[in-house]
Amino acid sequence: MIPIVGGWTRTRCKPQSFVPRTQRHAQSPAVRPVGQPLLKITGLHKSFAGVKVLDGLDLELPEGQTTVVLGPSGCGKSVMLKHIVGLIRADAGEIWFANRRIDTLSERQMKDVRLRIALLFQMGALFDSMTVAENLAFPLLEHMQWSAQRRADEVAEALEMVDMAGTQNKLPAELSGGQRKRVALARAFILRPSVILYDEPTTGLDPIRAKGIDELVGRLKNRLGVTSLVVTHDLVSAKRIADRIVMINAGRVVAEGTYDELSRRKDGYIQRFFEAAGAGVLEPEDLT
Repeated sequence: MIPIVGGWTRTRCKPQSFVPRTQRHAQSPAVRPVGQPLLKITGLHKSFAGVKVLDGLDLELPEGQTTVVLGPSGCGKSVMLKHIVGLIRADAGEIWFANRRIDTLSERQMKDVRLRIALLFQMGALFDSMTVAENLAFPLLEHMQWSAQRRADEVAEALEMVDMAGTQNKLPAELSGGQRKRVALARAFILRPSVILYDEPTTGLDPIRAKGIDELVGRLKNRLGVTSLVVTHDLVSAKRIADRIVMINAGRVVAEGTYDELSRRKDGYIQRFFEAAGAGVLEPEDLT
């Protein structure tokens, strides 16, 4: 099965000894030296039909922080996320996660990695024919040998975390766009991954609902210690949630720092980006 969120496969895990749900994310098979990033990308290259999309991309993801990647449409942000979870293979470069190189792993070997790195797609990717509860229970059925009651408890807790308690029996079509994003996010973290990758999480939402999604990203970091990588062109969202911002253009990192540091930087590209981003979706020609 192609991963939808969190890398679901048909392999089931052995029964686990009980670990408090708020602590499961901390279970890690490798110990990293202090200060070493949880995720590291080095020299990533990717072309499609001769068109270069990633051109030597370097990125480090500090553990327990929210890193926001900004850039115009078509600069390689979403392609980068798909490389991390193995949906696309790089032409060159390396990707390391928790002291392990993962870009060379086989599809079978990637299964364990995908349980620890969840990808929240831009449109949520909920199953339209399943209820909210069934959508959230799906990865639990695939990976955990738990009782029906345990699964129901997990689903209820995840929905409460995203302010969607009591919606178990609704279908996605009965939810608003913002509610579907919340349910998709609940499904993404129900297996308690170490990292959540967000692909344009506020796209298509009005400012109020977008702010609600931003608050959930912060809530997951504060309550569960989740490390987040958020791809967006939404400056308002970036300012709210980012511990650190990385700017990409033409497939490579061109600047990084805090929001305040970048907004004050005297660089033509960065200044044009901040000015253009306030007007809506950025296209590459807006920055030339």
